[in-house]
Parts: sequence; C-alpha cells; structure tokens
Amino acid sequence: MTATALIANNLPIPSALGSLDAYVNAVHQIPVLTVEEEQALARQYSGENDLDAAKRLVMAHLRFVVHVARGYSGYGLQLADLIQEGNIGLMKAVKRFDPDMGVRLVSFAVHWIRAEMHEFILRNWRIVKIATTKAQRKLFFNLRKSKKRLGWMNAAEVAAVAKDLGVSTADVLEMESRLSGRDMAFDAPADADEDEKPAPVAYLVDNNADPYHALENESQEESDLGSLQNGLAKLDARSRDIITRRWLKDGDKATLQELADEYGVSAERIRQVEVNAMKKMRAVFAA
Repeated sequence: MTATALIANNLPIPSALGSLDAYVNAVHQIPVLTVEEEQALARQYSGENDLDAAKRLVMAHLRFVVHVARGYSGYGLQLADLIQEGNIGLMKAVKRFDPDMGVRLVSFAVHWIRAEMHEFILRNWRIVKIATTKAQRKLFFNLRKSKKRLGWMNAAEVAAVAKDLGVSTADVLEMESRLSGRDMAFDAPADADEDEKPAPVAYLVDNNADPYHALENESQEESDLGSLQNGLAKLDARSRDIITRRWLKDGDKATLQELADEYGVSAERIRQVEVNAMKKMRAVFAA
C-alpha cells in the first residue's frame, strides 16, 4: 500500500462523521501549523518517510480544501465529493512537497487540490465529456466568470474572452454552445410538447442492426484474432513475451528498461527484438 493510501485510510470523511457540517467543524478544530512546525514535519516525511508526519501535514490543511471546494459550488455537484477529491490532491502535494522550496505547503498544494477537483467536475458534470483539449478545459472553468451578462455573448464579448484566455474565438463559441446545451436520454419518452426535440432513438440509425454486417464484423474479428495467434506462434519465446507484455497486456504495460533488466540486456536490445518481432508479425497479417 502506498503512503497516500495509508494516509487516506486514516482521514476523517463526511460520511464517517455523520454529516458535512460535522466534518467541517471537525477539520476546523485541527490546529494550524506554524512555519517551523511545517518545515520540521516536511523534513521528517521527505527524509525519513515518517507517515505520521505526513498525516499531520495533511490534517492541518483539510480546512483549506473545504475553502477551495466551496468555490466550485456552482457546478451542481456534492460539496462532500469535491472535498474528498481535493483531499486526494492535498495528499499528492504533501508527497511532492520540498521544504527547501521556500514556500508554504498551502501555496504549493493549491494546484494539486484544484487539479483533482477539476478532473472530478469534468468527469461528472455531464454524461458526455464536455472538455477534452487543454484549451477546452481552460474555457470550461473560465468562461462562466468571464461572461459579462446572462444569455449568448455578442461578437465583442467573444473576442474579449478569447483574448483574455489565449484561445480562438471559434473555441469560445463552441464551448458556449456546449455549456448552454443539456443532456438528453437516448430513448427518452416523447413529450406532448411539439416544440420539444425528439430523443435520439427517433432519428439515429444503428447500422450494426443489419444481420449481414454483424456477421461480417464477427468474421473479420475472428480472422484478425487468428492472424494474431499465428503471428505470435512464429516468434521465439522471448520475442513473444516482449510483444505480449508491451502491446497485448491489459493495464500497465512493461517498459523497455523493465524487460531489459529482466533479460539481462540493454533497453536498446529489447527495442531491436521488438522491432524484428513486429516485422515478422506484419508479414503474417499481409499474407
């Protein structure tokens, strides 16, 4: 178990304390650390891996996480969930904090706390992910507070927001459209209101519903799987193991250096074996 997990298991959480108010009251009872105390605890953790010191650093800053979480109350998500995500960011910050940087932990941690909250908001604000690129993420969290009035922005306001955030006017218009939209169930029942848009099930075509296409796709998948198995069978044991662990394994894939250490050769040699194995397998697929 990692240090972060060990600390997390001992942190007070709203559900454990009965209510959010009880949690907030509890974390505000934890004393704030002085500069000297914070430095001493940070050195204990970074130098001696003292988990008790790390826990004290985290606990003393839980009230700050609550403060940051309240700034995101306008997204329709539970404050308790935002706080718990922020606590994860705080623990990551404590793990990376260098007491010799010359800054307080709270100044260093705010980036990590907000990053975890941002990720949580983007995952849960809508059914469909609304922001995927860096520019879209920036717009998502800044567009609301940059707008000068309710409703759609005019050309001058769009240009001003684009200039302030360093993005194109097209990006601003697209994000404004996304923010103004709403989620719709795929098979929502028809509404009596004639002005209501029909559910997607009424007009989207499922091309996979054709039995011929389904059979064709199934046959193609079986053919590809057979070719893959034939290609692997033509490799020696080491090459097969490298290809499997580098390309076919679920979860964390092995790195060149990990395989090099295991086989007692250089990472470059593993790369060469991998390249040669891929060439052999491509020949099988092309046959």
